[in-house]
Amino acid sequence: MTNADLLLRALHHSDEPPLRPLPKSVAALLRALDAPPRLAAHLRAVHDVAHQLVDWVELRHPTLPFDREAALFGAATHDVGKTRYVAELTGPGSQHEEAGRELLLAHGISAKLARFAATHASWSGPGIGIEGLLVSVADKIWKNKRVPDLEDLLVKRLAEASGRPVWEEFMEFDEVLARIGEDAEARLDFQASYPVHG
Repeated sequence: MTNADLLLRALHHSDEPPLRPLPKSVAALLRALDAPPRLAAHLRAVHDVAHQLVDWVELRHPTLPFDREAALFGAATHDVGKTRYVAELTGPGSQHEEAGRELLLAHGISAKLARFAATHASWSGPGIGIEGLLVSVADKIWKNKRVPDLEDLLVKRLAEASGRPVWEEFMEFDEVLARIGEDAEARLDFQASYPVHG
């Protein structure tokens, strides 16, 4: 199979695990960039987890003002810079972060949406809102990685919005993260089934 064939499969295959498709505009961008199939699979997994988190926040905190679509777009594109720094798909590195923001801006994406590519790994910076925290949590919990400092930041914001004690918010958030984490192995297998290069 060619890279294009594998990329299309990663973007649309949904038997196991059943992952939501990426937004059409993101899928088109990944095709235009000839993205590595493994990157497309990763972005689908994180985007699907972000959907679960966003749905939970909306259900649990219906009056909390946040931009659902921005959070989902951010999850769907957070690692797009790895089309330029492919080695960071299998190894450490942060060059993809600013590169991703620049790439999205160059493709006509607004700064409001492109910011997630640069901020998904640095959630303690100034101006990180609920959307950014959700993208960062999704990028960790998709593989069942727990990051207490990050989770505490989001729980604090949720408690401020609800007026409930932090510990109550944490208990409910912990439950949803544990439930999402249960499917991590299937998501990891899905991602690993696609090559970095076609």
